Amino acid sequence: MNGPVEETDLPDLQLSQGSFQQIWETIMTPGEPNIPHVENEPWSDLDATLLPGASFQDGFDENLFELADPAEPFPAPLDSMPPPASTVPSTIDYPGEHGFQLRFQKSGTAKSVTSTFSVQLNKLYCQLAKTCPVELLMAKGPPPGALLRATAIYKKSEHVSEVVRRCPHHQSSPENNEGVNHRSHLIRVEGSHRAQYVEDDSTKRQSVLLPYEPPQPGSEATTVLLNFMCNSSCMGGMNRRPILTILTLETSEGQVLGRRCFEVRVCACPGRDRKTDEEGVNRALNGTKTTKRKVPQATPPPGTSKKTKTGSSTEDEDRDSIFVLQVRGRERYEWLKKINDSLELMDHVPPADQEKYKKRCSTKNTKKGSMAPKNGKRLLTKEEKSDSD
Repeated sequence: MNGPVEETDLPDLQLSQGSFQQIWETIMTPGEPNIPHVENEPWSDLDATLLPGASFQDGFDENLFELADPAEPFPAPLDSMPPPASTVPSTIDYPGEHGFQLRFQKSGTAKSVTSTFSVQLNKLYCQLAKTCPVELLMAKGPPPGALLRATAIYKKSEHVSEVVRRCPHHQSSPENNEGVNHRSHLIRVEGSHRAQYVEDDSTKRQSVLLPYEPPQPGSEATTVLLNFMCNSSCMGGMNRRPILTILTLETSEGQVLGRRCFEVRVCACPGRDRKTDEEGVNRALNGTKTTKRKVPQATPPPGTSKKTKTGSSTEDEDRDSIFVLQVRGRERYEWLKKINDSLELMDHVPPADQEKYKKRCSTKNTKKGSMAPKNGKRLLTKEEKSDSD
């Protein structure tokens, strides 16, 4: 109705008489002319399409005006919820159905190399902020919208719960930080403007995400350029603690399709450190031990209260210690080796046998010296005297 409501249009209601249910039944009855109906059909036969999603009832519903409990949260669909981040990421290689693999460029152990990978140790050696090419190989292409994630964690169990970050010195240094908001991230991706540096809200772990690009025509692998922005020996950062880098292939919803893991050491001379580590592992596998040169301790100045060891204990320690002597030339080495072998043999021979051996050697030398001299000269005995006497 467009005009003001007249008193004749409203039914005669008694004030404060009856309940709301009685008033509802008095007003909302099928027989009233204001209620639409179809050809004088009963109330239950009305067209229910007038109120979509509702149904008519004959009686009054007492729960009609009751509100829903606001304490119950509205459940979100499971498909739209991302998987929760793991507190300790897995380091087990998982190729998945796509055959996710990594391949590194072959480089030697020369001092001039900026990055080198040891297949024997599954370890990458690289310099600070230098390009490290990593090739990605797939047996089957991932679905559209796939992502690559690079995360760094500590290798040892006592440090794995800590977040790997750059040291304060490299974070505050203007070098390699101009116009960069992700100063604390250890791993960076070079040559890609679509890379995103993220930090998990629950675990606070940092990672870098970039879209997966299929191999170019004529190539079987996709190359990703990684940079490590802090040395392994930096105080306040890694502090000589070994780290692992995890590369995962994920969907846009965060589902892991493949995983690869390798150890990383950021140092000044990658070739030298790789050679040293491989030689140490080979010696351990072959059962050989390396002897370290004992550094002589400085004698304390006179007048100090430090107690000195007795002479007998010092001699025993010196006798059991192993010293390393560097010899130049093969001939000198053979001579010194014979002397050392003789001394080692004397340690295992009893003193009585040593005296017998010395007497036997002196007897042989006497017999050899009793031979007649050359040029017709005759040896003098103690009783004889020379012509000059």
